Amino acid sequence: MRETALEYLACPHCSSDLRLHVDAREGDHVMAGSLTCSADGHAFAIRAGVPRFATAVDAVETRTAAAFGWEWTRYRELAERYRQQFLDWLRPVDADFFHGKVVLEAGCGKGRHSALAATFGARAVIAMDLSDAVDAAFANTRDTPSIHVVQADLKMPPTGRAFDFAFSIGVLHHLPVPEAGFHAMVSRLRPGGRISVWVYGRENNGWIVHGITPIRERITSRMPFPLLNLVAGMLTVPLFLITRGLYGPTGGRLLGLRLPYGPYLSYIAPFPFREQHSIVFDHLVAPVAHYLRREEVSAWFADAGLADVHVEHHNANSWRAFGRVPAG
Repeated sequence: MRETALEYLACPHCSSDLRLHVDAREGDHVMAGSLTCSADGHAFAIRAGVPRFATAVDAVETRTAAAFGWEWTRYRELAERYRQQFLDWLRPVDADFFHGKVVLEAGCGKGRHSALAATFGARAVIAMDLSDAVDAAFANTRDTPSIHVVQADLKMPPTGRAFDFAFSIGVLHHLPVPEAGFHAMVSRLRPGGRISVWVYGRENNGWIVHGITPIRERITSRMPFPLLNLVAGMLTVPLFLITRGLYGPTGGRLLGLRLPYGPYLSYIAPFPFREQHSIVFDHLVAPVAHYLRREEVSAWFADAGLADVHVEHHNANSWRAFGRVPAG
C-alpha cells in the first residue's frame, strides 16, 4: 500500500483513523507492517503490499472467497476488451464520469475494473476484495499511483464516508444477504455520491435456477478447484463452438426468431476460449448465487433513499442499476 491510502482508510469496526507502522518498503509501497485503530487498538496486518482487514468471516463467505481467489489468481491477466464490457455493466455511467472522482470498487477480483477506473481519470480508487485475488489485483495495479488494494469484507468497508462513486460488478449476488453489502456501500458515499451495481437477474434464468443451481449447490461448489476447472473447460468446448459458429454470426437471431438466450450468448461470442472458460467456472463454483428480480433490486435503492434511480435489463438476463445519494 501507499501511505496516500490513509486519506481514505478507516477502522472497519468504528471508522476511526488508522496509525501506520512500517516494517518493509519497496519504492513507495509499504510491503509489510500494520495499521492500528487510533480509538480501540484493533490491528490489521499489511502483507505483500496489501492491508488485510478481513478478520472474522463466516464459513460460506470464506468458501466463496477461496473460490474466487483461486479463479482470479489463475485468470489474472487484464485485456483491452474489458473496457466496453465494464461500461456496459455500468450504464448510464460512461468513461468521462470517472474524471477526478474518489471511487470504491466492492469486489475487485484481479483488479481489471479498478485499473479501468484509474485509466478513465479517477483521482483515487480503493479496490476491495475479500479473497486472495487481492494479490493478483496488487500485482496488476501496483504501478498505478491512484489505486489502493485492500483485503476486506464488503459488509464492513475499512473506509470513511469518502467516495464520490461506488460500484460492484458480479459480487453482491454471491453474499448470503446481498442487500447488506449494498447498504454498506451506500454508507461510504458522500452526499451526492453515486452507486452502480450489476447482479444476476431472476427473469429469463429459470433454467439456471431450477437446473444448474441444485447441481452447483450440491456438487460443483464442493469440488476441488482444479477438478472443477477441468470440468468447466470441457463444458466450455460446446459453448465456445455454438457461440462462435451460431450466435456470433447471427446476432442471436435466426430466420427472424430469437435464439434461446440469444442476447447473452451473442454478447459473449467474441470472447476467447479462456474468457468463456472463466465464465463457466464462475457459474459453477460459488456456494451462494442469488438470482434477483427487478423489484428486489429496485427495493434496495428505495430503502436507501436514493434518487435518480435507473434499473434496467442487461442482455435480458441480469440487472444493472444506478442511483444517487441526495445532496442534502
